[in-house]
Amino acid sequence: MTQHSLRPEIVWAVEAAQQKHAGDITVLRLAEAFAEYFMLCSGQSTPQLQAIGEAVEERLAKEHIQLKHREGKPGAEWVLLDYGGFVVHIFSERARQYYDLERLWRHAERIEFPAPQRGAHPPAEPEGESTEA
Repeated sequence: MTQHSLRPEIVWAVEAAQQKHAGDITVLRLAEAFAEYFMLCSGQSTPQLQAIGEAVEERLAKEHIQLKHREGKPGAEWVLLDYGGFVVHIFSERARQYYDLERLWRHAERIEFPAPQRGAHPPAEPEGESTEA
């Protein structure tokens, strides 16, 4: 399984989570489970967990992917978005370590997404070169 072989809706969910600076994004392909894929990620605070969840929901709704069920009240350390064929798990660091779904599903195929580099800026134009005509 590669990033390019993932279904588009999973890629869109990953991209939405990355835009909200989710950490440790991992996609698991499950064999013979109630969902074909789990997307796991972490946030640093309750507001960030909620923001990641909202971003994923908005992105997938834009693509007409219907959310079947949502778990996680305000202040919760785990938000779950169930899209039927795949489930998005958004954890606090502490909850992710406690539930340890990666260990529970250790035999699943796995794709890990590197965190975007913070503070990365586009390369500056070399001095003396101008884009003005």
